[in-house]
Amino acid sequence: MDLRRLLNTLNLTTPAGLLLARAGGCPVEHGPDGLLLAGGWTFPLPKAAAFTVGNVILYRDRVARSFLPGPDGPSALLRHEARHAGQYAGLGMAFLPLYFLAAGLSKLRTGDPASGNVFERLAGLEDGGYQ
Repeated sequence: MDLRRLLNTLNLTTPAGLLLARAGGCPVEHGPDGLLLAGGWTFPLPKAAAFTVGNVILYRDRVARSFLPGPDGPSALLRHEARHAGQYAGLGMAFLPLYFLAAGLSKLRTGDPASGNVFERLAGLEDGGYQ
């Protein structure tokens, strides 16, 4: 078991992500590098095409192709969400309020919740589809 996967299990963020997947009726599949892929998210929030909780990536059907294995390795969106999983490993549940604070500050400063958000910038704005 890799360190990110272990930390996100111990800090309870991956179990929280699995609970969200269950609540959303999203089937969970094993993805690369210990990530869990939960497609079919239909709840109105968050509005993002994909979001991560622990090692669980929840995503809407419109971006499902981004999570299929490709000949060139993981897609840009999968790499972006995997970086968020690493952020959870370092911060645990504290990631959520810190992320929302950063998104709010970004919205105030730049007009959008991503471009000035330190967590989105570290995960790669372009890979996340923000640029």
